[in-house]
Amino acid sequence: MSPTRPAHRPAASPGPTRRLTTAQALVAFLARQYTERDGRRQRLISATWGVFGHGNVAGLGQALLEAGPPRGAGPGPGHRMPFLQGRNEQAMVHAAVGYARQSGRLSAHAVTTSIGPGATNLVTGAALATVNRLPVLLLPGDTFATRPADPVLQQLEVPYAGDVSVNDCLRPVSRYFDRITRPEALIPAALQAMRVLADPVETGAVTLALPQDVQAEAYDWPQEFFAERDWHVRRPAPDPAELEAAVRAVRSARRPLIVAGGGVRHSAAEETLAAFTAATRIPVASTQAGKGALRHDHPADVGGIGHTGTATADELARTADLVIGVGTRFSDFTTASGTLFADPAVRFLHLNIAAFDAHKLAALPLVADARTGLEALTAALAGRGYRVDPAYETEYTGAKEAWEERVEASFAAPAPTARPTQTQVLGVLDALVSEDDILINAAGSLPGDLHRLWRTRSRDQYHVEYGYSCMGYEIPAAIGVLLATRAQTPHRPVWALVGDGTYLMNPTEIVTAVQEGLPLKLLILQNHGYASIGGLSEAVGAERFGTAYRHRDADGGFTGPPLPVDLAANAASLGMRVLRATTVDDLRTALSEARDAEGPTCVYVETETPDTVSGPPPAQAWWDVPVAETASRPAAVRARQEYDRQAASRRRHL
Repeated sequence: MSPTRPAHRPAASPGPTRRLTTAQALVAFLARQYTERDGRRQRLISATWGVFGHGNVAGLGQALLEAGPPRGAGPGPGHRMPFLQGRNEQAMVHAAVGYARQSGRLSAHAVTTSIGPGATNLVTGAALATVNRLPVLLLPGDTFATRPADPVLQQLEVPYAGDVSVNDCLRPVSRYFDRITRPEALIPAALQAMRVLADPVETGAVTLALPQDVQAEAYDWPQEFFAERDWHVRRPAPDPAELEAAVRAVRSARRPLIVAGGGVRHSAAEETLAAFTAATRIPVASTQAGKGALRHDHPADVGGIGHTGTATADELARTADLVIGVGTRFSDFTTASGTLFADPAVRFLHLNIAAFDAHKLAALPLVADARTGLEALTAALAGRGYRVDPAYETEYTGAKEAWEERVEASFAAPAPTARPTQTQVLGVLDALVSEDDILINAAGSLPGDLHRLWRTRSRDQYHVEYGYSCMGYEIPAAIGVLLATRAQTPHRPVWALVGDGTYLMNPTEIVTAVQEGLPLKLLILQNHGYASIGGLSEAVGAERFGTAYRHRDADGGFTGPPLPVDLAANAASLGMRVLRATTVDDLRTALSEARDAEGPTCVYVETETPDTVSGPPPAQAWWDVPVAETASRPAAVRARQEYDRQAASRRRHL
């Protein structure tokens, strides 16, 4: 006979209480949390995604039923919790991340799963959220806290620790983690979770693991737990001493270069950055997350930087004597694995809200919100007459024009009846979109082409997730973006750009787009394999091994005919309208039709390999992928020689 758990009673409380299950209390609490920044107030958790199983159906499932559309009993009219039905747990997190990024990190979604594989499926999405500093609340079910049966279905048994479950996989990828083993433990945990989600320095994935018995257990909750609560998103100003040091560094620089990262966007600092460049004429290069900080046609915008950057930005980086990072993490793609900033006397100035990032590369730190810090730096420089030498300005604007000619050549389509290359597909799309369109991508060869070539027209048009570069992100993230923008009129066209490898990773949320009636525009580029890794494999001497989607040949390799996989038919089977394009003319017509469509629409095109026609410009900077130090095959031997040559220029900035 199972032991009876005693009923919980709250500690002495001066105010009234409300009897709810733990799950009901959590949902009611979440529906009353708000963020506030610059006088704008909005829901912190605006909806909850879910796939139900035995670990959450009776707890959070029942609570979300009560908190959804009016059905009699439940929260008040302004405190409903909309529910979104997902198909794959990882994809639900990607959708929540897309929503949070489009919402400026001021509003987020929660994601609930059962125990077991539903919970572990969250790990990849959680890592993506935390790496990119984007808020998402994870609510996985957990095994029984009271252990009436041990083990229960899907329980991981750890012989040396009885309190470990699969949810502990989420600890290293969460910015905050707690397991709620008693109802009353929810109160401090929920408050800490909201604090982290709303903190621009700490934010990322937040996990509250919820044992399935605790979810359904009733408790007398203090009524004040359910009061509306505002979480102010701060804009810290720079320290005066750090600001003065930053001013001295800028004033002494001859060839300064700004590297704009995702923090510019999160802070809504684009106009402030434009004002700073107008005053100083310092050129601006951008990371993948920062692209769009300035419009592509802004005189100071020199494009992407690093391994996937433009020749203009990378040449400026090689000769810069001061690199001013604004809201960037300075990843290896940005620094070309420590080979890009080549001036022996180069110094770094980092404006970042996180001290951890502001001190990277032995920089002068300027720890502050990006917008507040740029405003302070602009004002401090205003009375001191700083502006770059006109010859430097002429140099980078001329180089920008030369690069634009290379973009035009890459985008230029052949005969209207020819099959397009990937970059020519981007050229057709580039000619079609306006500043309203949003492009979403994350993995494969597309991020490199987009970072070098795409002409960004608005602050939020370019949505490339490259902190984690997660295949399968694009389709669910596009759904999240559509949910964040659907109140806008007219609806903004949202494009998910995927290759065949990425599509096969995670097409499931097409069903969600169909269910919700979201006008997702899906562009599938079929190139029969992992094109990006195929190219990298060739460069490092691995000879494209295992990267093509082809039948096996007589020797057991993968060089036979392409597999007869019809991704267009697959997308159609999931409910999308599909437009097939085989030529440049077909593509132009299909993309235009998809852009105007009111429902989910897919454009499918087989691309021509750039081996036979002109492709994009090659990488303008190195990336460190170690090559076999000993090998018998000539390709690997040659690749190692090139690797040693490039690695010799790597340096640590100390």
